[in-house]
Amino acid sequence: MKLLVATTNAGKVRELADALDGLGFEILDLAAANLSDRAAPSETGSTFAENALLKATSWHEASGLLTVADDSGLVVDILGGRPGLHSARYGASDSERIERLLSELDGVPSSERSARFVCTLALVGENLAEIFSGECEGRIRHTAHGGSGFGFDPVFTPDGEDRTFAEMSIHEKSAISHRGRALAKLREFVAGR
Repeated sequence: MKLLVATTNAGKVRELADALDGLGFEILDLAAANLSDRAAPSETGSTFAENALLKATSWHEASGLLTVADDSGLVVDILGGRPGLHSARYGASDSERIERLLSELDGVPSSERSARFVCTLALVGENLAEIFSGECEGRIRHTAHGGSGFGFDPVFTPDGEDRTFAEMSIHEKSAISHRGRALAKLREFVAGR
């Protein structure tokens, strides 16, 4: 069965493909589904779940394929939840987003750098619309560490760890990450169908 992963983020596609390995899905990204020239839907929702569902529904309607889309972001307590829903638009690149975040946290002690990653996945198909969510609590480092991962991974250390997500293998990260937790729920759902 074909499953469209409605994202242009190669890291997210890899994590989803790894999480659903062995279930018989042919994973397609937007380019493989010949949809890379189509404009992405506007993320007008006020929650991660609303945005994920908007994206999954739009790409399902465009492709006719079973579609999964996510909305995820970093919620930093001392910044009032920013970047939150706007995590991907916090800068033009991962390095710019990290630089902006660290600049905004300049002078904030480690004890006040609590944050969480949030991921909501929406699975949409014919007569199907399901939501799966996961969170991972942690702290924002003062400097970036590690070369793996993507997004804010180099500055996020999950609770109970001394390494950032970017210092972990994909399997180590997936076992505890927000996306890993949401993907585990998605896997359980599709395996039971």
